Amino acid sequence: MSAVLARVPVTMKISDLQTGFQILSRLPLANSQQADLEINHFLDSLLQAPPAADVYLQLLEQTRISLCFIEEELARHFTNKALPLGDAEEAAFQQVVATWLKAARAYAHCAQLQSSDDGRDDGERLALILHRCIYYTGMAIIEHHRARRQLPSGLWLDLHGFFASAEEWGVATVGVPDSLDPLGRSTHCAAAFVGLLLIELAGPCSLTVRELGLVRRWAAAWSPLVSVHPAMPGDALPPSVVDLMHDSGLRASSDCLQTENLRRLDTTRLAMQINQARQQLQQRVTPALLGLGEDCTTTQCQRLLTRLARPWSLLRAARRFRRHGATGISKVCAGFAGMHYFISGKEFNQPENARIYSRQEFDSMFTFRHGLDPTQGLEVRQAQLGFAVDDWEVLDQSANGFRLLRSTAGRRMAPEQLLALCPHDGSAPLLAQVVWLMQEQSGGLVAGVAALPGKPQAVAARPLSQLGGQTDSYSRAFLLPAVPAIGAEQSLVVPKGWFSPERLLEVYVDGVWRVRLHRLLTEGPDFERVTFRIT
Repeated sequence: MSAVLARVPVTMKISDLQTGFQILSRLPLANSQQADLEINHFLDSLLQAPPAADVYLQLLEQTRISLCFIEEELARHFTNKALPLGDAEEAAFQQVVATWLKAARAYAHCAQLQSSDDGRDDGERLALILHRCIYYTGMAIIEHHRARRQLPSGLWLDLHGFFASAEEWGVATVGVPDSLDPLGRSTHCAAAFVGLLLIELAGPCSLTVRELGLVRRWAAAWSPLVSVHPAMPGDALPPSVVDLMHDSGLRASSDCLQTENLRRLDTTRLAMQINQARQQLQQRVTPALLGLGEDCTTTQCQRLLTRLARPWSLLRAARRFRRHGATGISKVCAGFAGMHYFISGKEFNQPENARIYSRQEFDSMFTFRHGLDPTQGLEVRQAQLGFAVDDWEVLDQSANGFRLLRSTAGRRMAPEQLLALCPHDGSAPLLAQVVWLMQEQSGGLVAGVAALPGKPQAVAARPLSQLGGQTDSYSRAFLLPAVPAIGAEQSLVVPKGWFSPERLLEVYVDGVWRVRLHRLLTEGPDFERVTFRIT
């Protein structure tokens, strides 16, 4: 790193396009960390010793593609990682966010240097600058979504300020070129602003990385269909509005007493677009032909569009189960080994019909057979085995889930992973899946978890060879009973990668079951929940 600092001084005199272009052409794009350092030095130099306004703007535009490529590469270090982030992941996150905000600050600085000699050209330049300010500030918000982090104070207010300036200068819908658009389409400030609001409405903390990518793509493509209007006194307001003086995206209109700074969105055309896309997908038109993307399946698009239909139409999402307040501490355990012990209350052993003891195990049992204590406390033994149990505060709950807070240090938690949870009311442990996850500014974690139906039973399972040869040892698994009241079938929870239709498993409960897998119900990074039938 010291070599890079010596080669690229923090302050460089960049007074003309040729000098700036030469520096940008030497960016080491194959090394994203070094390239990020050098492009930051480049932006610092422009901020500290700005060239003429036109040169400044052209240089910033020249950085656009390289800057976005570099930051996208760096974002891989913290995207879809377990929380809290590790030191290297945290450093990458902070650096990427700081770079986006620095780029926005450079464009705002450039706007201050612009002359007002030519009215028409000046309006177009101002529209371009404000669009870039909105875009780069919005990317800082996107990185918080990708890292599942709570937004810092003031970020939405900055964004609202840029959009309000575009409105004030009458350039909110003036078209500007966008070199990042794969189809070469132009855009405008209002579309960039609306796109970020749509992403916020989608509930980004509960989206997978793939889903968030699709939501960003669709929001960018469809945001021009949404118009933004000032709210006038006496207007019938939608359930959610934008308050330009409030540090948030959209907020409930019922919480807004004055209309002076409110903006309402007209999503009528967007709702029609979503309905049309859903109908065409049902008619087996491919997502690629609909412009939804070539990297997603019809099923994925249908599921995500169904989820987006209500929030993107500004309709309240209907809750299947009502949420109510709750207080107390829940015990949470992760990992198949820890969860199996947590639920069964005993160590996992190979069933006797399949158990082959090692010499060390045999010697230990024979020598210390009188010292083995079957009544040893569950939590003490669990700690000895390294199966950590974390305390989470219950914030509220519904019939099928909980919202939890952990303000102290504990095990890292990943989106969609499987958990064993002992509720705060002391009832039997449940299996649950992380539905959404966010790290607060203070470092605490907030999670929404959905309980899998039925009281889990810790069992042993192993795949059977189709050729009748040697079978593997048993692994930990869980059996969930049928719950007819909510239409839940009996199911197995097995390690990731086990499921394939019609695969044979041997399950040891009280005796040996031979089952054939039928259908995949849910999955996460470490498990699959599948239906089966006994053969």
